[in-house]
Amino acid sequence: MDQQELGLRQSIVEACRWMNASGLNQGTSGNISVRHGDVMLISPSGVPYEQLEPEDIVAMPLEGEYGSYKARGNNIPSSEWRFHLDIMRARPEVGAIVHTHSTYATTLAIARKEIPACHYMIAAAGGPNIRCADYATYGTAELSEAALKALEGRTCCLLANHGMIATGPNLAKAKWLAVELETIARQYYLSLCIGGPVLLSDAEIEHVKERFKSYGPRPKEEAANANAAEAEPKRKKKAK
Repeated sequence: MDQQELGLRQSIVEACRWMNASGLNQGTSGNISVRHGDVMLISPSGVPYEQLEPEDIVAMPLEGEYGSYKARGNNIPSSEWRFHLDIMRARPEVGAIVHTHSTYATTLAIARKEIPACHYMIAAAGGPNIRCADYATYGTAELSEAALKALEGRTCCLLANHGMIATGPNLAKAKWLAVELETIARQYYLSLCIGGPVLLSDAEIEHVKERFKSYGPRPKEEAANANAAEAEPKRKKKAK
C-alpha cells in the first residue's frame, strides 16, 4: 500500500466519523467511497466507525470481475457497494461518494418528494431540482439503477424511503455537497410548513451554475489564485 492510498483510506475513516459527529448519519447506516486509480476504496460493512482503521477499508476494482474485492480479515464492502461502484464506473468525473441517512433529506425521501429550486444553492446539484430515485431494496442492482437514473445530469439525489447520495470530484467536495443537500432539504421542509416556497426560474439556476464553477471547498492556495483571477478584470476596469 503506497502513501497516497494510505492517506485516502485515512480520509475515509475520518469522514465516516465526521458524518456521525455532524449529525448527517447514525450508526453504520451510511457509507463512503473514494476513487484511487483503477480501484474504489469503500467503507466496510458493519464496522463501528470509532473502531475503523485505514486497513479496514475495502478495495474493489473498477474494471474486471464485477463485485470482487480485497479486504482485511472478515471485512466485506458496504452493503451499498453496487451503487458506489456503478456510479464511479458510469461517471469518471466522480472521485468520491457520500451516502447518509440524514434526517431532513430522508424525511423528504420517505415522502418521495424531490426538492425544487427553492434556493439558489440547488445549482450545486447540477440542475433546477434534486430528484428522488424510485424505491428499491437496499444493496440491490435495482437500487443502483434507480440511483443512476436520478443522478443523470446531477451531482446528488434522494433515495425513496432511504436516504441521500452526494458525489464530488474528491471527498472534500462530496462531504460539502452532502451538507448542502441536508441543509436545503431542511429549508424546503420548513418552507412547506408556512405555505410553500417561491421557486426560482430555470434561467436563474443556469446563471448560478455558471457562477458555481469556481465555488465550493478547495485548497487555500488554489482558492487564492482563483480569487485573484476573478478580481483582475475588476481592477483593470477601475484603472480605466
